[in-house]
Amino acid sequence: MLAPMLPSFLLVALLVELTPGPNMGWLALLSASEGRRAGFAATAGIGLGLAMVAAASAFGLAQLAQQSPLLFNLLRYAGAGFLLWLAWEAWAGVRDVSPSAIHKDGTAARHFRRGLIINLLNPKAALFFIAVLPVYIVPEGSVRLQTAQLSIAYVTIATLIHLGIVTLAGRAHGWLSSGPYAGLIRRGFAIFLAAIALWFFVDTFR
Repeated sequence: MLAPMLPSFLLVALLVELTPGPNMGWLALLSASEGRRAGFAATAGIGLGLAMVAAASAFGLAQLAQQSPLLFNLLRYAGAGFLLWLAWEAWAGVRDVSPSAIHKDGTAARHFRRGLIINLLNPKAALFFIAVLPVYIVPEGSVRLQTAQLSIAYVTIATLIHLGIVTLAGRAHGWLSSGPYAGLIRRGFAIFLAAIALWFFVDTFR
């Protein structure tokens, strides 16, 4: 039996995911600068991270983060710090990201891990599952079943949107990764990524 509030929840999830945020910005930058393969690997990591956050929320771990401002801010700062580190790495220089190099040095696996870490350190993802998702659960039905269905629906929508971003941004990879302005453009991406990290910090004080 499908969750009664599933249709309205799908609309809300779609609007939330279409709102620009850290995942969207990072995936666009990554795919444009390093190609769609890197973006797809990161998307897989993000999807797994969201699924793990959903599972943690079900066990009440995310509730603990919400009730403790200190823990909440530590998670936010850790996530922003990780994005700043990625920005510095992008600023420092361009690595070989040809298919053969990806196979040798595990670049795809590295981007997968980064996507996973970014979402595990993003308290906003946890807050969505503990603050927004419960609104669409009908107490008369199976709460556990509805939670599972809504969580799966959200992760699916997020993943589809992220795949679309990677596909579109990846088309720009060819002219961004070569040519006299490639280094300048990459540093521009690094600045943008750093701005996303600072966005995390600013949100903390709102």
